[in-house]
Amino acid sequence: MTHNFPSITRRSVLKASVGLAAASLCPGTVRRALGFESANERPRIGVIGCGVRWDKRVFAADGRYGVGKEFPKFGDIVSVCDVDANRLGRAKDIVQGWLGKVPDSGSDYRKIIDDSQVDVVHISTPDHWHAKIAIEAMRAGKDVYCEKPMTLTIDEGRLLCEACRKTGAVMQVGTQQRSASQFVKAIAMIRDGRLGRLVRVQCGIGGAPVSPEIPVATPPKNFDWDRWLGPAPWVDYRFKGGAPNIIQSWSRTHYEFRWWYEYSGGKLTDWGAHHVDIATWGMDKTDTGPLSVDPVMVEHPVDFQDGYPKVENAYNTATKFNIKAVYQDGVELILRHDTDNGILFEGTEGRIFVNRGKLVGKPVEDLASNPLPEGALETVYKGRELTDHVANFFAAVASRQEPISDVFSHHRALTTCHLAGIAARVGRKIRWDPEKEQVIGDPLAQSLVAREKRQRFEIEM
Repeated sequence: MTHNFPSITRRSVLKASVGLAAASLCPGTVRRALGFESANERPRIGVIGCGVRWDKRVFAADGRYGVGKEFPKFGDIVSVCDVDANRLGRAKDIVQGWLGKVPDSGSDYRKIIDDSQVDVVHISTPDHWHAKIAIEAMRAGKDVYCEKPMTLTIDEGRLLCEACRKTGAVMQVGTQQRSASQFVKAIAMIRDGRLGRLVRVQCGIGGAPVSPEIPVATPPKNFDWDRWLGPAPWVDYRFKGGAPNIIQSWSRTHYEFRWWYEYSGGKLTDWGAHHVDIATWGMDKTDTGPLSVDPVMVEHPVDFQDGYPKVENAYNTATKFNIKAVYQDGVELILRHDTDNGILFEGTEGRIFVNRGKLVGKPVEDLASNPLPEGALETVYKGRELTDHVANFFAAVASRQEPISDVFSHHRALTTCHLAGIAARVGRKIRWDPEKEQVIGDPLAQSLVAREKRQRFEIEM
């Protein structure tokens, strides 16, 4: 398929941006619009967080995994930032290999935010840093590609939506399934009525690991533990080697941060951010939310009291679960650990299952004799030709259009994931007002919608 998206240059962003009404521009957006006349036509990219998701070679020499290598196709990575000096050094070498030039580097992301020559920020930090950095980047007049999940809390999602509206920034969430053909085809089939009326969607997202007791340890000299914690509460650094995981250790940090509610939401937001996003898209619920969320079955590896783990020396996110969200029209969305990874859409006239390897079901087989209408996939993909997720972002940067995985729809999908986590933590069914975005009649559950940030790391709007 030929990809006909606009030429992506710094000047093209200028031309698109200056057409915005001046009254809608914050100072950062004005700086962006006025600052894109340059001899260097390619957008300049700053990378904040150089972990395994960005490029696995920061950890393993032969690692092929990572989304970072897609960005030099569209712009120049001019700066990298990480609080782990070892990873930072490897990131500089990786970028030099891609572009033939050593990027600027540092451990304080604010250097990138304050650099008027940086046009795009790619955020690959742990989840608890996403919102603060993304909001500051947008306020500084930059466009943002942020790895999933977009937020740690529901309140952070509201703040990000507000910042995106006020600044006019383009922000793409790294839920790359939105740009994968089998998922787009599944949505197109639903829109074309191939399943009848949806009644239930089940998201198989797998269980989470447990850990042994992880002892207190001294942070490595190359690692700034205080800055890594950032907005999260201060706790001791913990580490134990020998784990059978990608990072070969149990800890509160690299990669394993996702199994601590302090920094993530466990599988409910790790894989949930992917599959619930597609489920919500298919259900056409991207501007609303459930009325109730019921933790039918949840197991945690440690004991909880009033929504918080009673110990801090072991992983604490849910390991097994079956959590049911119900919407105004009665459609159910279920998150569970015990089925194949993927999404099962169930309708009155058929069902389909989709994951990263397949799209199956009788309605899929029927496409051979009754194909979808011409342009059905493009219509679902916001009226554009399908392309890869990073290309979609840079096309949106050039055209000033909304990317396929926008802040607003992802906030709604991720709110369901966060509500599942809140219900799991308090251990009871909760009711939700999707218009006011508030828990109804449960002060403890409502208190988990937002979290106080550590002093020096508050979010300023």
